[in-house]
Amino acid sequence: MEYQAATTIHASPELLWDLLTDAAQYPEWNPTVVRVDGTIAKGNKITVVATVSPERTFPVTVTELVPRERMVWQGGMPLGLFRGVRTFTLAPATNGATTFNMHEVFSGPLLGLIRRSMPDLQPSFDEFARSLKLRAEG
Repeated sequence: MEYQAATTIHASPELLWDLLTDAAQYPEWNPTVVRVDGTIAKGNKITVVATVSPERTFPVTVTELVPRERMVWQGGMPLGLFRGVRTFTLAPATNGATTFNMHEVFSGPLLGLIRRSMPDLQPSFDEFARSLKLRAEG
């Protein structure tokens, strides 16, 4: 099971990177996020509270961080019973723009059971990309 959103943003990778790695500022530009607790840095655990399920917290670990290019968050259950891997990428586009892509893959033996209780995340992914574009270009 996976979700993806992509858009071309007329802003530098540096500006987008600053937005994507500033946990405290997420709620200011992203209506899909209630809050992100912690510091976004490689190896750090952060906790995300999303509007799609505000009563739950989603602890994830920042497993990869390549400045201005790629960031990966991983979370889930012990022993790989259920796992989510979200990858953010930034790539140069024409005329100084940047292509933003966010892709998440859910996997594990309990996926079939858990997917029944999961909301459709595609609208949240689309809104995340739209909101990032609006903030960066505004």
